[in-house]
Amino acid sequence: MSMMFRVIVHDSDIRKVVISEKPADVEALKRVLQEKLQVTYSFNVQFEDPDFNHALCNLSDINDLPDKATLKIIPLSTSPSSSQADTVLLSGSDTSEQLSAERQSEWPEDFEIPKFSVNVEYRLRQGNLAFMKDGTSLDVGRDIKHDILESLAGAMYTFKAYPSDENFAQVATALIRAHPCLTEPGSSTGSAGWKNSLKFKMANYRTKLRKCGCSDVAVEGKRGAEAGSAFRRSIKKPRRFEVNFLPNFPNGENEDSQECLRKELVEEMKKKSRDMSLIGQKMDSTFALRRKEIIHSEPPVSEILEKWPALFTESQIFAEFHRISGKNLRSEFYAALDKHSARFLEIFRKKGGTQGRTLDEILRQVDLKSSDVSCVRTAVLYGLPVLLGDDSDEFFKTCFDSDVDADFSQIDVGLLTVLPEDMPARTPHALNVNAMREIILEGKFVMDDVRSLPHAVCLLFALIYALNLDYPKTMRNTFEFIQRVFLSLGGKNLKPKLQTLKNQLLT
Repeated sequence: MSMMFRVIVHDSDIRKVVISEKPADVEALKRVLQEKLQVTYSFNVQFEDPDFNHALCNLSDINDLPDKATLKIIPLSTSPSSSQADTVLLSGSDTSEQLSAERQSEWPEDFEIPKFSVNVEYRLRQGNLAFMKDGTSLDVGRDIKHDILESLAGAMYTFKAYPSDENFAQVATALIRAHPCLTEPGSSTGSAGWKNSLKFKMANYRTKLRKCGCSDVAVEGKRGAEAGSAFRRSIKKPRRFEVNFLPNFPNGENEDSQECLRKELVEEMKKKSRDMSLIGQKMDSTFALRRKEIIHSEPPVSEILEKWPALFTESQIFAEFHRISGKNLRSEFYAALDKHSARFLEIFRKKGGTQGRTLDEILRQVDLKSSDVSCVRTAVLYGLPVLLGDDSDEFFKTCFDSDVDADFSQIDVGLLTVLPEDMPARTPHALNVNAMREIILEGKFVMDDVRSLPHAVCLLFALIYALNLDYPKTMRNTFEFIQRVFLSLGGKNLKPKLQTLKNQLLT
């Protein structure tokens, strides 16, 4: 008997889930939800109980669950709440939780100002009343300012260790919107001073965490070192808006205990019948060790493939991307691709010159299979680098199946389309929708028999994050467009080429 659920992952992520038969117990339901939702952390489940006017209750017995219900995911391990952020450095237990917690969400569209101490909240209420009455700004003393900045730094850290200038401006604006009495007279924005103070406080906050042993703020190198110097090259910090770039070991764990789990993972992967649920749990548990090795040691891909074979399975590639970025890559990538496909094809048709001739060749193939979703997706991904001025010739490679053993060691990052011998002669921009694809990293085949080019691009994008690789030089604009526009990973300020294409898509 099938069951249908409306699942609240968080307030901005609500999904429909259908399962074919009723799980044996609550734990079985959790495993199904983890797989369906690509959720990588532990959680409890609440459901809207019809016996209590559909109020949320913890699910302890699977028989209490209706066949059609609304569920809510309650994470068991989350980052400290904004209201606790100002005390996170004051006690050993709170600091321990801060160091071991993984961030669960990206930077919010609307930053919520946390509650401050009772004394500060009282002063702000009085100040806001006076500001509404006669426009008088509050005379902020040193103690009030320290409390406000410390609380804001803690709240910001729950989303990012290294906020951007845009993030600081957003928080400063949100602060004076929530508490108008803090508006700065004479400032064009009313919050420029708060923005600068936040930058200094955040740097100080990271220093305190660094002394406590927090990995994701243990940046190597010296401040102010010249670009290209040895110090600059050794700096390790998020480059592509990762929310969990370099997490700490979980409480009670260390490198030795995680290495034992890693070896168990390798042995499980050698089995013909693998327990994928167990593999997923151990991959979750060893996330900190894996990131430490990849970020600090920068091992070659061949070594990572040997030590972490599970990382190159499709389910764990997507799970790892979720651990790092907090996003469901597969659903967001395809949703964005399908949303903009029709507009992309319109833009292709309007292009002239050399670009237009290349895009016309792609469009002729789409016109023959316009109802084939995979064909349209493939065409968009072939045409995107053309629009952005990238050179995809060294990235998209094609060969016959008899040539698959040829030397591809010169390809650092690429996708290989493998065609059967009896297929007609290839053209440079043939879509070959039904052909299998192989992913090449550092001259090694890391995944083969990928069912379509869009799926291969999606997997490769996740692998670049998982292995902390650079985008291919000749395809940098394309990958940044996928990151910044398709997946909304990053600030709003885009390079001119990317911004121009984004504007065209939205008009």
